[in-house]
Order: sequence, then structure tokens, then C-alpha cells
Amino acid sequence: MNMRWARPSAAAGLILFAASPAWAGSPPSAPNCPILPADNVWHADVSGLPVNSHSSAWLGNMAAGSTHLHPDFGSSGDPNAPYGIPWTAVPDSHARVTPSFDYADESDPGPYPFGPDTPIEGGQASTGDRHALMLDKDTCVLYELYDANWNGGRPTAGSGAVFNLRSNALRPASWTSADAAGLPIMPGLLRLDEVQSGHVDHAIRFTASRTDRSFLWPARHQAGSASDPNLPPMGARFRLRSDFDMAGYRSDTQVVLRAMQHYGLILADNGSNWYFQGEAINSWDDSFIADLKRIPASAFEAVDESSLMVDPNSGQYRGGPAPAPSPAPPTTPKPKATAAPKATVPTVAITTTTRVPDTTTSLIGDLSTPEDSKGPKSGEVALATPRSRPGGLGFLPWLAGCLLFGASGTVFWRWRRA
Repeated sequence: MNMRWARPSAAAGLILFAASPAWAGSPPSAPNCPILPADNVWHADVSGLPVNSHSSAWLGNMAAGSTHLHPDFGSSGDPNAPYGIPWTAVPDSHARVTPSFDYADESDPGPYPFGPDTPIEGGQASTGDRHALMLDKDTCVLYELYDANWNGGRPTAGSGAVFNLRSNALRPASWTSADAAGLPIMPGLLRLDEVQSGHVDHAIRFTASRTDRSFLWPARHQAGSASDPNLPPMGARFRLRSDFDMAGYRSDTQVVLRAMQHYGLILADNGSNWYFQGEAINSWDDSFIADLKRIPASAFEAVDESSLMVDPNSGQYRGGPAPAPSPAPPTTPKPKATAAPKATVPTVAITTTTRVPDTTTSLIGDLSTPEDSKGPKSGEVALATPRSRPGGLGFLPWLAGCLLFGASGTVFWRWRRA
């Protein structure tokens, strides 16, 4: 990886956005994690985009006419170090360290869930790029190191980058990552589980031996050998032409061919021309790997994906799937009306302007009602409350009426006798 050039210092920092669009490509060992949102440019279908005006020149400088694609993964003969780039899913509780970086000004400080148990590209004794990729399966944060060394507990690395896989945020412009293009590595690896599922839904990372000293969105960094527009820049995207004849290829190879037609290849690092990367495991079928080596590089073309860019600092692409809807807030049920218990009459206060007299008028004058037998005061009505209490003097008007009636009868009888 010829990726290191003098670069201006920039303020360090990593912003982890909580964006949560629809998920894409969750691996079995981290089933709750997307491998970037579904509207990220890695998942963009580029089969209908226009051909880049530099396509022919770039293909020429990458020796496409005489080269076949090379799957840079598979069995190496050493079960402890298969070809490819290894990655591991770790719990959030994994011990963390802060490596000493060669390029600290463009590295995220971490800490990283890196340890003696972390697989290294090429094996622990490798003298190559020594990539180490760690996915926190609980938080869905991806940690990637270039030239990683454990060093007996004093870890070092060339550079390091941290990516929130639920976010479309890109690294600061001109910053490297564990890759020369400043992009995450894992989202561009071909994985066995997705090939076996019959659908690969993302672009695949690949390398070229000579690149321009520029980069195209979504890349953030260059490691070019010359300022030459005829050389492909980091971030350049290529697709397999739609007229490519897949007949004669294995069914699993055709899964990859279809992905190359729809999602293509993204130039992410310097290396051998047309080498594309997959995960480092021993389970790849050797016949499948051999079949991939039959794909001619001349069947590819560069595309212009500039129309997909929504924001130069975001990996979101125009026309991508809509974000998943936010969950509706919980609703609080309205309280039910409570009926009064049966055979119970509630007390009700009623306002009225009618005054209830405290005296009773009869033929023999006002008959005062005793205080303890008075009804409710003005403006009060007590339902189901008797007007008088047993043992009170409320019988006096009745008695007076009887005596008056009796006296009148006596007078009338004496008048008739006369």
C-alpha cells in the first residue's frame, strides 16, 4: 500500500451521527448492524449512470486490455493466514487500547478494541499492509487499523479510522484512513455469506498500481504517483458492462458478476491492477476463486457518479431509499368514565336564586320552624335529605289546622241547633 504522503495537519475528531436509514448487508456475526445505511453510495446502483469521459484512458493505464480480474482472497495453504483482509466482530466489553500512530494527525485516537486476539492481514508475522478490522457488534462501530502491531501490549499502527456504520458521515477531506482512499475497508469486502445468499448489494473495493494525485467523491484522500488525468484517481468507480455474457460462469460467480454490473468496483488503494478484495477465511471454494479469475478487465467501464452526490461530506446518494420511518410515540389511553355505584345518589350542589322561607304561613299566622328542622339555606338543595327529623316540631301546623277545623265545626253545629 503506497498510501503515505506529506499531508497538512487537521483537527482530529470523529462525529458519530445517529442517522438511522434502512439497514443493508448485516453479517451473521453482527446481525443487528448494517454495513452502512442503504442510502449510502456503496449501495448505489450505478448500472444506469453515464460513462466517465476518462474511461478509456483509465482502462489503458490499468492494462485492462491484457488483464483479468484477480480475487485477492481465498486459501493460502496456511489455515492460520488465508488470503484476503480479515475482520472480526467483538462485544462492546472487549478491552481497548490507544495505539501509537505514525500518522496521528489523520487518525482517530480511539481507543480501539485491538488485542493479541485480533486477526492481522497476512498473519501475525506479515510484512505487508497488516490491516486489522474490528466491528463492535453491540454499537455497530467499525474500527480499522493499517500496519497494526500488538507489540506485547504496546500497540502501534500506521493509521487508524473509526466509522459509525449507521451513519453516512465521511472523514474530513484529505484525511486518510486504514486505506489510501480514506474510505472504510470492510464495506467493500466480498463476503461469503452474501455470495451464498445470492445477492451482493454493494460495490467491491479494488486496487490499481498507478493513480492520479486527486480523489473523487466519496474518497477523501489520494496517494497518487503523478498529477495525470489519464491515471485513475482514488474513488473512481467502474462497472461491468451490461452486454457482458455470463453464460458459462458458475452460478455463484454470476452473483458476483451481477453485483459488478449494478454496484461496480471502487478504487480504494494502490496495489496490483484489478485485484479486488474479499474477507480472509478458509471457506472460499477454490473452483469459485478460479472462475472469478476468468473475468476480463476489458469488460469494464468507468462511470460518472457525480450526479449522485447530495453533500460532499456525506456518503448519502441522491435517489437512495428513504430513511426508515421513526417509530410513532406511545399513546396514552384516555381514562374511562366512572359511573356512580348503583343505588347511590351523589350529592349535587345547585345554584338558585329562589329563597326557601324559614317560616310557614297558616290560617292562624306565622308558625316559626325550629332551627333544627329548617331546610337547606338559600341556594342549597340536599337530595334524599328529609325536610325534618323525627322528634322535631314540624307537626304544629297540622295540629293548629285540626283545632281550627274543630272550632269551626262547633260554631256551625250550634248555629244549626238555634
